[in-house]
Amino acid sequence: MTTLSTPFTKAFGIEHPIVQGGMMWVGRAELAAAVSEAGGLGIITALTQPTPADLVKEIERARELTSKPIGVNLTILPSITPPPYDDYRRAIIDSGITIVETAGANPEPHMEMFKENGVKIIHKCTSVRHAIKAEKVGVDAVSIDGFECAGHPGEDDVPGLVLIPAATQRLSIPVIASGGFADGRGLAAALVLGADGINMGTRFMCTEESPVAESVKQRIVEATELDTELIFRPLKNTARVASNSVSREVVEILNGGGEFADVRDLVAGARGRTVFENGDTEAGIWSVGMVQGLIHDVPSAGDVVRRIVAEAAAELQRASGLIH
Repeated sequence: MTTLSTPFTKAFGIEHPIVQGGMMWVGRAELAAAVSEAGGLGIITALTQPTPADLVKEIERARELTSKPIGVNLTILPSITPPPYDDYRRAIIDSGITIVETAGANPEPHMEMFKENGVKIIHKCTSVRHAIKAEKVGVDAVSIDGFECAGHPGEDDVPGLVLIPAATQRLSIPVIASGGFADGRGLAAALVLGADGINMGTRFMCTEESPVAESVKQRIVEATELDTELIFRPLKNTARVASNSVSREVVEILNGGGEFADVRDLVAGARGRTVFENGDTEAGIWSVGMVQGLIHDVPSAGDVVRRIVAEAAAELQRASGLIH
């Protein structure tokens, strides 16, 4: 099979420059293992597991499915009752995980323990300034999220076509392009823009191994790039989610001067989890990217990896043929 070798694949010991994003309620053993087994980097989402002990079991389940490298996502967010991050870190290290994707707040408080135990860090950023800071505190790679992405794109509204080259020209560590990627054309474009690989969430959410309900996958297949909403904009905590009756109501309330308390029940995480588990796409808020407009099937995760690498190689060869 064709391979695309980059500084990222060499540094992280994987075959293909394709990362499965760490998605809440989605990044479980079967999906992560399938991506890794195909040569990409699958990622288990730590906080999807209710306790650190459950995370250890989930990592063990993944290890039964593949012997290839697997990463763990640890999202660091301010909270009234924060998760026991120290215990999750210890669970990751004791399980022999050597790749962690951090997201949310500054990863610096977590760096020492991970580095002492030989763990490589990929930090997810939404701006060049945050990526530069992440490099300074010692992360091994950054994943740079353009405005197109699902979840939190930041408040700068810079799309990937500008953000990726802006980041790669300022950083010396590998850069993973995230937000808006679903096929080989995207991977080829990211490499040309200076990135060392791509991170995909929505594309992997819509695969056979993804634990979300089939009706959610079909909704993604049927949707276009126009079928998302940006919620929490007036609160300066923008999030891109699927357009449905709930997200549209949230936008209307906040644009009308409402406060978070007025939408708290609508955006409850438990309701979003119900969407993925029970398949009612109108039951709550759920994250999806604009890239759903490029997704038209529900293949295996392995097929996604292999297809994208082959397509990217073909696109790069086609483009090179334009030079005379």
